[in-house]
Amino acid sequence: MTRVRDSGLIRCFLCQIGPYDVRVSMKAVGICGSDVHYLKTLRCAHFVVKEPMVIGHECAGIIEEVGSEVKTLVPGDRVALEPGISCWRCDHCKEGRYNLCPDMKFFATPPVHGSLANQVVHPADLCFKLPDNVSLEEGAMCEPLSVGVHACRRANVGPETNVLVMGAGPIGLVTMLAARAFGAPRIVIVDVDDHRLSVAKDLGADDIVKVSTDMKDIPEEVVLIQKAMATEIDVSFDCAGFNKTMSTALNATRSGGKVCLVGMGHNEMTVPLTPAAAREVDVIGIFRYKNTWPLCLEFLRSGKIDVKPLITHRFGFSQKEVEDAFETSARGGNAIKVMFNL
Repeated sequence: MTRVRDSGLIRCFLCQIGPYDVRVSMKAVGICGSDVHYLKTLRCAHFVVKEPMVIGHECAGIIEEVGSEVKTLVPGDRVALEPGISCWRCDHCKEGRYNLCPDMKFFATPPVHGSLANQVVHPADLCFKLPDNVSLEEGAMCEPLSVGVHACRRANVGPETNVLVMGAGPIGLVTMLAARAFGAPRIVIVDVDDHRLSVAKDLGADDIVKVSTDMKDIPEEVVLIQKAMATEIDVSFDCAGFNKTMSTALNATRSGGKVCLVGMGHNEMTVPLTPAAAREVDVIGIFRYKNTWPLCLEFLRSGKIDVKPLITHRFGFSQKEVEDAFETSARGGNAIKVMFNL
């Protein structure tokens, strides 16, 4: 089955690919929290599954076939796939913010099929050749890493930016790794789970703080977080997206600092915006990413970021293994990133 661009739509044909497309044999596909949501509840945020849909969007593979006009890739190339196809005609696309395109066709976002399949066809310009020392699994990890890279760009993280990360799940951990790669001198990460905090510490967090889920504990925990940072918090990333995590971030961040909302745990939140506004704490959001794959691959090639420790579980592509993989991811526990090897 083939996908080509046609008037902003993705159309399906058999046995042929478009001139600017490539056919990719999938080799590594990671499970994202959104995949679990779709499987368990048939929805994620405001996206609702209304008909059978293939899931998966964290992926890498090997080029099997190239379209007649593709000049940059050849069969046998190992590539990481950026999963969103924008229209390139709307104002957002023209301004370079194609991640906000209202006509985005994104792997495993209803009704578009995802990449947990033997083969996919994708635009060649969204397939990025892997450096020789970067594995296919690492290539698939470019997708979650892109979230952290985009967040750091939005928050202007640099060598003088002390960073707080709320949430030590997969996105919190890649955001921490990205912040360090961008030069953040000190990073503190916060979570409710001891195991995830220990992983964060092993990955390079300068300090960790365990917190509760009780809103009443926020004032005391803010003191603990600020003490752990040992200096002012310039940027906070809320990688969970709950009332408590956002409220904690707003209270802990210095006057004139920034809070970047990365996670989408709650669709609506009640948070102390007025006190934050009185201290000129800027609140910024992110949605997916844009133009991140080249930088992610350079971070991986150079060793500035190592995502291999995040891949905790691996499964094949049989029916039973697929079911076991999603159950493992949904349970959490010591699972961080669950990866399919096809």
